[in-house]
Amino acid sequence: GTTEASALARLLADDARFETTLSLAGRTSAPRAQPIATRVGGFGGIDGQVRYLRDHGIDAVIDATHPYAAQISAHAVAASAETGIALASLVRRPWQRQDGDRWQEVASTPDAAAALGAAPRRVFLSLGRQDLHLFATAPQHHYIARLIEMPQQVGLPPDLVLVRQRGPFDLEAERRLLVDERIEVIVSKNSGGDATYPKIAAARALVLPVVMIARPDKPVGHVVTSAEDAVNWLVHARSPSRRGV
Repeated sequence: GTTEASALARLLADDARFETTLSLAGRTSAPRAQPIATRVGGFGGIDGQVRYLRDHGIDAVIDATHPYAAQISAHAVAASAETGIALASLVRRPWQRQDGDRWQEVASTPDAAAALGAAPRRVFLSLGRQDLHLFATAPQHHYIARLIEMPQQVGLPPDLVLVRQRGPFDLEAERRLLVDERIEVIVSKNSGGDATYPKIAAARALVLPVVMIARPDKPVGHVVTSAEDAVNWLVHARSPSRRGV
């Protein structure tokens, strides 16, 4: 479901060298339509993924998941090791701090909630829906959270406004949002890429602090950094007798 996975799907859609399946975790109820065969849902752990790879005659796997999807990547690496199937990891480059950025880097989402401090603040949460409940430990703040899907968990912060939007976002719209909502601090994951970077650029322009949650350590296969690089890797990784990806 990442930007890179969608780009890769478009590149492979009409490539007769490969028969490609896109696997989605199923966390988004209405994902963008893709031009290749698509399956939705988990595999049932590492053993289930191993069975799927073998049953479908897969020759190569590309992990193009979100930088914070650590469990999916760990399962892909383990399944690749058990089956001997080639694995590439499409790794999105993280954002780098620039002059004027006011980042406070923290190791986890609970650390981000603690870093907001005791005094009430107006906080923009840009980290998806999975971790919103962790900010209930800091109920004194007013939160605005932007997400694609509504959160399912209970125990959300009491003063929380949900904004449903799907990127990419542009710089002027992000600046206007931060100004109109009188945001005092942003909490973000270091997702990298261009689609959501404008909020970071807008924070820099407005001299707003950003609490930046560090990426988890994810196991990887052969690292590629673009959809084009992934296709080039596939050309060399594929078996001459089968075409499953």
